[in-house]
Amino acid sequence: MNAQAAMPLPGSVPVPMPTGSLEAYIQTVSRFPILSLEEERSLARRFRDQGDVEAARGLVLSHLRLVVAVARGYLGYGLPHADLIQEGNIGLMKAVKRFDPERGVRLVSFAIHWIKAEIHEYILRNWRLVKVATTKAQRKLFFNLRSMKSGLAPLSVDDVERVASELNVKPEEVVEMETRLSGQEIAFEGERDDEEAFAPADYLADSAAEPYRVLEAEEEERNRIENLKSALAVLDPRSRRIIQARWLREKNAATLHDLAGEFKVSAERIRQLEAKALEKMRKVIALPGPA
Repeated sequence: MNAQAAMPLPGSVPVPMPTGSLEAYIQTVSRFPILSLEEERSLARRFRDQGDVEAARGLVLSHLRLVVAVARGYLGYGLPHADLIQEGNIGLMKAVKRFDPERGVRLVSFAIHWIKAEIHEYILRNWRLVKVATTKAQRKLFFNLRSMKSGLAPLSVDDVERVASELNVKPEEVVEMETRLSGQEIAFEGERDDEEAFAPADYLADSAAEPYRVLEAEEEERNRIENLKSALAVLDPRSRRIIQARWLREKNAATLHDLAGEFKVSAERIRQLEAKALEKMRKVIALPGPA
């Protein structure tokens, strides 16, 4: 089989799968055009409303290069790149099947979570049990070492010192961990009766990254921002300035005395204006009042 070997979508429409030459496969998927927003929405609506499998195929083909890029990030687990890509492609197809173009989210943002989920499941099924790390620092090293390396080449002496310094571990621990990760398979399933045993399955999975949770969080964030804008809009300029300076700064929030000096009034007056402004905002965005 070559790089054109295919996996069928519903309706037996083939999609290239990396079952032959990986280089040829990557070249093949790189030639598929990236869809514009309107093209993506049009294809997604055709698939959703009419069951048009050719439209689904177009969505999948345009995102195969994304799977290649995501799968590359998991090479450090010692599993074949082609297998990681194949599992990621399954996740992409699942994402296309569930994608709703009316949610205001691009397919690339929606699909990446499904792609990672399938790759995670594949890793879970294929790793053998090996105790890799027994301390929190070593666990942190395990999950950060791959991303901190600039490539697949072994770490240089300077790189080892940099990683050790940033993760607060000994240089020899960095060298040992890199050797372990590059030299053997590691299983996710730990010994449950040993609290100190290292079980990657306990750390890799993140329920917050499940696609529906991500979409819910994005929707909640959009609603929160819109509600906040509406609430601020009902305030007069001085009250709005007080709320923004007191509550909406990430750092160096203004004190009552700071604002008293700015507006040439007493700190108590600023406190009163702030309380009234917050009460108006609560009415707009239905926030609960103070206990």
